[in-house]
Amino acid sequence: MITASQKRKENIAEYLLYMWQIEDIIRANNLDIEKIKKNVIDHYAGLTDEQRRQMTEWYESLIDMMRREGVEQKGHLQINSNVLGDLVALHQILLKDPRFADYSSEFYKTLPYIVELRSKAGEEKSGEIETCFNALYGMLMMRLQKKEISEATANALRQISKFIAILAHDYKLDEENKLFENDGKK
Repeated sequence: MITASQKRKENIAEYLLYMWQIEDIIRANNLDIEKIKKNVIDHYAGLTDEQRRQMTEWYESLIDMMRREGVEQKGHLQINSNVLGDLVALHQILLKDPRFADYSSEFYKTLPYIVELRSKAGEEKSGEIETCFNALYGMLMMRLQKKEISEATANALRQISKFIAILAHDYKLDEENKLFENDGKK
């Protein structure tokens, strides 16, 4: 909750990846708040009783949302899907706006990797931005499991990371009503 709030303000991409991880942590604990208290909340050092209570309530609300939205096994909460949708909408605006040629250029450098990833996705094809996030989340999970990745995969992930970092930066500027100032110059 504390980390999520901070990430939401600072970097929307990190926030979304963090929230996907929280969804998986909740699933790994069988949507059981007592297990989450024991395995997650109790590992936060230095929490006050009030912070512990707030964190417990936050997890309880996420568990409730996951149950109501039917994403107990897989999928994402609507609040996270909305963030992704906002990023997709901004992406489409930036691609169409000639003032953001640098953004478009970075996207087209990333597109071959996206196409390759989508070709490997089988039946569960995602949009371009979601494909990027799926790749970044997959990399995060591989790092946590201390798994090796090939040099080709590392190169693809570097480009995807660079592109998503630009999108996240532009998102923050847009939230601050600064993106379209000065004809799109940052």
